[in-house]
Amino acid sequence: MIKKKKIQKLLVANRGEIALRVMRSAKEMGIKTVAVYSEADRQSLHVRFADEAVCIGPPASSQSYLRIDKIIDAAKLTNSDAIHPGYGFLSENEGFAREVRNAGLIFIGPSPESIELMGSKLGAKAAVAKFNVPLVPGTAEPISDIAKAKKVALEIGYPILIKASAGGGGKGMRIVEDEFLFDEQMERAVSEAISSFGDGSVFIEKYVAKPRHIEFQILGDQHGNVVHLFERECSIQRRHQKVVEEAPSSILTPELRQQMGEAAVNAAKAANYFNAGTIEFILDDKMNFYFLEMNTRLQVEHPVTEQITGLDLVKLQIKIAEGEPLPFKQEDLTIKGHAIEVRVYAEDPANNFLPDIGTLVTYKRPQGHGIRVDDGFEEGMAIPFYYDPMIAKMICTAHTRQEAVDKMIRAIDEYEITGVETTLGFCKFVMQHEAFRSGNFDTKFVENYFRPEVLNPQPDDREELLAALLATIVFSSAKKQEVMSAENRTESKWRKNRR
Repeated sequence: MIKKKKIQKLLVANRGEIALRVMRSAKEMGIKTVAVYSEADRQSLHVRFADEAVCIGPPASSQSYLRIDKIIDAAKLTNSDAIHPGYGFLSENEGFAREVRNAGLIFIGPSPESIELMGSKLGAKAAVAKFNVPLVPGTAEPISDIAKAKKVALEIGYPILIKASAGGGGKGMRIVEDEFLFDEQMERAVSEAISSFGDGSVFIEKYVAKPRHIEFQILGDQHGNVVHLFERECSIQRRHQKVVEEAPSSILTPELRQQMGEAAVNAAKAANYFNAGTIEFILDDKMNFYFLEMNTRLQVEHPVTEQITGLDLVKLQIKIAEGEPLPFKQEDLTIKGHAIEVRVYAEDPANNFLPDIGTLVTYKRPQGHGIRVDDGFEEGMAIPFYYDPMIAKMICTAHTRQEAVDKMIRAIDEYEITGVETTLGFCKFVMQHEAFRSGNFDTKFVENYFRPEVLNPQPDDREELLAALLATIVFSSAKKQEVMSAENRTESKWRKNRR
């Protein structure tokens, strides 16, 4: 029997736009809100918006937003009933979820056990495999024996991917096109894995060519009900991080959407999952899909799902945490329109997307029908260098994908930001590129199409010739006006003297 408890006061263990996003929904539900903040965020909008605010330490995350003890102390100090982790920071930390529960507080998210299971590469794969969720063909266990690994690679078929079991960030990862290169690449991958992680074991997987990154939003309650809220296309990425997301995907058929949706629900059930989560898949060029991982939290890109379903995911998270059953079934859900989100980062796309920290000298949001901006800044505020440099998320919604793209271009042109470089120019480049507009793109979009010079194109010879011609005309016109003015002055003096 699930014990229901109404939340009266909610502490948001995060900052910036996601803290504001959560607080606004909570306030609409009549729930009091508590902000926590570092010394760098003392004047932040989420601090001003909350009913109460508690400083939890110096600017560095390790001394503030990642301090479990300080956050729980703040919740107790303010008599909060529950804690919402947002995304990032401690949102996928099973230890934090467990400590929140042990303190007698409600954690707005899944159980610590589910977070722990889905946070393990091997554990997650083993769990979803029992529910017949498709996995990329490869080894179920890490391997370090080269001869054995080579045999597995032959069985899978080339090209294959050698991937360090202990790491991430692309380290200890090698793509092998044929068996003649296997020994050399395997040795390099193992060596790099040992050097980076102290563990030389690796996975062997089928290399997925031209992959698309498709994820499904799922919701589960504490009564065993799980549904999906359709997919999000997240293939436009830089440094393996998403920049543009949309819902629905332009490439999924209704049949494939149903298959992937059912697989997403089964993956959630494999983890006894409740609350909001995301099942991420790789989709290859032959429309085969494979389980990648599960994110056991609210995603940055959740607004596009809200826009096409009409649902408030934060309110649903809170109700699930209170013990309420889902208020709908899968057959009740439909897709309405199309939504696109761009992440507005304080980064310089012309300089390998490096962060560009500074003060927002000008900051004016676009307006109009179908435009939503989730942010945590206002004009005159500084972008702190201690945290992720995302300024805002801008979401455009329309009846069709083409209308959403056109609306986004207009909104980008209307968005005024000076004082820092931003990714707005890059996002407009994406919206205008034929590959994106046609839907024919994959996760290598940036690598294949983007060059820094496209944001500051140099004039070609024809443009220079036209510019020179225009300058000549303007100069000639100015000289003519000068001569006429001199003549008028002379005539004027003659007439005056004649009198």
